[in-house]
Amino acid sequence: MHQLAIALKKKGYQVTGSDDEIFEPSRTNLQSEGLLPAIMGWDVNNITADLNAVILGMHARADNPEIKRATEAGIKIYSFPEYIYHESINKKRAVIGGSHGKTTTTAMVMHVLKYAQKQFDYLVGARLQGFEQSVNITNAPIIVCEGDEYPASAIEQKPKFHFLYPHIAVLTGIAWDHINIFTTYENYLLQFAIFIERIAPGGILIYNDTDAALQQLVQQTRRANITYQPYGLPQYKINNGQVTANINEHKTELKVFGQHNLLNMQAAMYVCSQLGVNTQIFASAMAGFTGAARRLEKLAGSGHQNLFRDFAHAPSKVQASVNAVKQQFGDSKLIAVLELHTFSSLSKQFLPQYCGSLDMANEAVVFYSHHALQQKKLPPITDEQVVAGFNKKGLLVMSDKNKLEQWLLAQNMEQTNLLLMSSGTFDGMAIDKIVCQKFKQPV
Repeated sequence: MHQLAIALKKKGYQVTGSDDEIFEPSRTNLQSEGLLPAIMGWDVNNITADLNAVILGMHARADNPEIKRATEAGIKIYSFPEYIYHESINKKRAVIGGSHGKTTTTAMVMHVLKYAQKQFDYLVGARLQGFEQSVNITNAPIIVCEGDEYPASAIEQKPKFHFLYPHIAVLTGIAWDHINIFTTYENYLLQFAIFIERIAPGGILIYNDTDAALQQLVQQTRRANITYQPYGLPQYKINNGQVTANINEHKTELKVFGQHNLLNMQAAMYVCSQLGVNTQIFASAMAGFTGAARRLEKLAGSGHQNLFRDFAHAPSKVQASVNAVKQQFGDSKLIAVLELHTFSSLSKQFLPQYCGSLDMANEAVVFYSHHALQQKKLPPITDEQVVAGFNKKGLLVMSDKNKLEQWLLAQNMEQTNLLLMSSGTFDGMAIDKIVCQKFKQPV
């Protein structure tokens, strides 16, 4: 939301905002643009008759007094994705959806379009090298959006990607997540069927043909007025830790690795082709792509001794990241540490979904904090329930960040890759200490 506010100010709009609490880096970013509210909290006096619109984020609840005043005054209220669509009605819209890989695929498309000197707007859920913001709204003819299936706002519970009506749509795969919102797999699957229905007539669906659930959904929702483009793994090889992929006959050395990223790259290639980028330019651009923040991001190390940080939290993402590191550095030991931090991952009924996700790790640790359970108002889970859910021989389960830190500092990291996976912070564990002491590198 704060990135959208900055983007709209740069476009020349008059922007104000309010929130009950603003954290870093949002606070500093807003302050530097003169957009930081003077006082925190909600105030009905912020809603004045001269407003053209109110844009509502996920943080504000349905009973928010400012929403009530705007409704009474007849001021148009948009959810975040509704407003993005409002700004992009006359643009060609590319929307990347799926349970996993959408941030990286969106980042790849953005990287290539910038390399090809195309003018475009964007919406992406991570910090990317070469881009100041995660949202950009200008008068460009193209917009590239990461299509999130999470609800649009407190008063609009439909998924964000239902509001974007793409001309170019991508689905990277389907694996049940967000069980606090989608309580059954069938309901979760339905959201992707609706997304397909909302592709603009004459548009294209680019989809991962290696995903059985997605393959079945595409067959069940077949439309006559859109084009279908399946994709799978390209030919590739790994030689001494270096991945070389065959991008339509262009052999290209990549800086990213893992089969999931190769699949993401294929999706990005078809999107870029639809946007007028030829394969040769795409291949040249991809050779310099280093990935999105916290997506197998290397924090330290070299050769076959590295520390990677990853945003993986859902079962399919965890398995993809673990398998990628093991395949890339097959001769090295892999220690995988996963924090259960989301509502789904901390729900005992969801834990069996993780079965097999850590199997490729030589040693595996699952961490969760009691504080996170309390924050999400979830009942306690036991170590035994976690062990049973993952069904990984020798799995360690910890709920004290200090014990996890001590355990990691006691490990021999020679010829070892350490993979830290979390959408949180491991309850504030000092990762910099591990970098300094075990990988001998300053932070």
